[in-house]
Amino acid sequence: QVQLVESGGGSVQSGGSLRLSCALSAYTSSTYCMGWFRQAPGKEREGVATIDSDGRTSYADSVKGRFTISQNNAKNMLHLEINEKNMLYLQMDNLRPEDTAMYYCAWSAGLLTTVQALDLTYGMDYWGAGTLVNISS
Repeated sequence: QVQLVESGGGSVQSGGSLRLSCALSAYTSSTYCMGWFRQAPGKEREGVATIDSDGRTSYADSVKGRFTISQNNAKNMLHLEINEKNMLYLQMDNLRPEDTAMYYCAWSAGLLTTVQALDLTYGMDYWGAGTLVNISS
């Protein structure tokens, strides 16, 4: 079973930046897709950004050019920071009030594409508990 723990949420003003982190327990599959999702009060959960085991990414239109998803496995990073294993990140810049939501990381094994994951076409296998992001104007 894959366990995910998010961190890095907080309150910032519009135009500010935050970096979310998600610590994952050992992968159960070398082929996977994982990503960040968010849910604002009164709204459905939506995909924000996804990345697969080959480093392919997809982004929601609303965050393109402002958010960057990354992971730290050996195939996709030049180096691993000490004591950081199996991490997923979301760098969020130029934040807007409409980005306010609970942010979740999620992981699925298999050949799910990044677009399918982003659209929650088939759901995701494992979810974290979430971290709250609040953007004030």
